[in-house]
Amino acid sequence: MRIRPATPAELPALQDIERAAGAPFRDLGMPEIADDEPPALDVLEHYRRAGRCWVAVSGPQDGPVAYLLAEPVDGALHIEQVSVHPRAARRGVGRALLAHAADRAREEGLTSLTLTTFTDVPWNAPYYGRLGFRPLPDEDLTPGLRAIRATEAAHGLDRWPRVCMRAPL
Repeated sequence: MRIRPATPAELPALQDIERAAGAPFRDLGMPEIADDEPPALDVLEHYRRAGRCWVAVSGPQDGPVAYLLAEPVDGALHIEQVSVHPRAARRGVGRALLAHAADRAREEGLTSLTLTTFTDVPWNAPYYGRLGFRPLPDEDLTPGLRAIRATEAAHGLDRWPRVCMRAPL
C-alpha cells in the first residue's frame, strides 16, 4: 500500500469511499451516520491544496481505497477524517494513513495527533486505542478541540457517545 497526496481528479472517488465506509454504521443503529453526505468537493480541495489530504493506493495506476484529511489544531495534527473502503478494510490501510500523518506532523514540529470519534463503534475509539490514542478528559481539551466538539454537537453527533483522543508523537 502506498500513501501519497490526493490529486484533484481523485476527489469524487474520496466521496465514494466515504459513502461506502459509512454504510456499516447502519447495522449499528446509526442510519444518520450511514446516510451523512461526504465532504463536499470544495472542502476536499481545501485540504488537498493545503497538502493535508492523503490517499492509499495499491499501485501507481490504481485509484484510492482510503483517504485521510488533517489540519493543525493547537500544536497537534488533528485527523478530521480517515475513511477506508470496506473492500480494503482489515489490511492495515487506516494504520498506514495514520502513520503517514504522524510522520508529516513530526516534520512540522507538531507534538501529537488528535481526533474525535464514537466511543462505542468497534472501528472507532477501540481501534484508535489499539493504535496508541488515549481519551482526553474534557478539562484537557484545547480551545481548538473544544470548538471542533461544539461543531460536532451542533451537527447532532452527540446523539451517540463521542470522545476526543490524542496520540503523542
